[in-house]
Amino acid sequence: MPSEALLAVAPRAVGELGGLDLAWVALAAAAAGLINALAGGGSLISFPALTALGLPAVMANVTNTVALAPGYLGATLAQRRELRGQGRRLWLLLPAAAAGGLVGGVLLLNTGERLFAALVPLLILFASLLLAAQGRLRAWVLRRAERRGRLPSERWAIGPVALAAIYGGYFGGGLSVIVLAVLALSLDDSLTRLNGLKQAIAFLTNVTAALFFLFSGQVAWVTAAVMALAALLGGALGGRLAGRVDPEALRHLVVGVGIAVALVYLLRLFAS
Repeated sequence: MPSEALLAVAPRAVGELGGLDLAWVALAAAAAGLINALAGGGSLISFPALTALGLPAVMANVTNTVALAPGYLGATLAQRRELRGQGRRLWLLLPAAAAGGLVGGVLLLNTGERLFAALVPLLILFASLLLAAQGRLRAWVLRRAERRGRLPSERWAIGPVALAAIYGGYFGGGLSVIVLAVLALSLDDSLTRLNGLKQAIAFLTNVTAALFFLFSGQVAWVTAAVMALAALLGGALGGRLAGRVDPEALRHLVVGVGIAVALVYLLRLFAS
């Protein structure tokens, strides 16, 4: 390739967005942090924003994972009251979240760019459909528990949480959605308390993967720094609003957005 062409693509190759692009990314990251705190699926906004600005899919996903870590932290701290009395669950599930996040990160960096780009719409669609089926899945589990005369053991949540964390380490989009779904499927508790537990699990999953990605050479650092600050603010605000928002309405909204985004990616994939 001629040296002029290399210079032309170099800024986008390292993710050095500037000016208006950084402003749009900041807005997307703030919205992602807010939505992650309220219902999950915030990466359905921030990840497409990065790819739309020219970042390759793997770099966009890695940068998104690193950048949104503060948003998960802000949401977790804002909902720490909902974690009271859930110490046993945290001891059981957080190690599974960390291990899954690491495994997912390793898998991502060993996936080719074209294969990952082809998988993106399927991953988004999977997260959306799982959220849509959450109510029926949870009702089925509770009916089964009633027939047995007891509620499901909390240990049954370890495996599903680990699988959700692998997904989250591999592709951050919809991580909170899937974690909340598997918690609702495995545990008997209010959605408010499960949402607080979801925040802690999603945060540790995200941070584990993000730490692994730090030295991968796939982080667009300027973009990640701007997004991180915006995501922190959005996540803290969303965490404070979580108890005041109808979770059912949010679930329908996230499902609709997820399916729409997945269809757009599928159309682009077939068009190419």
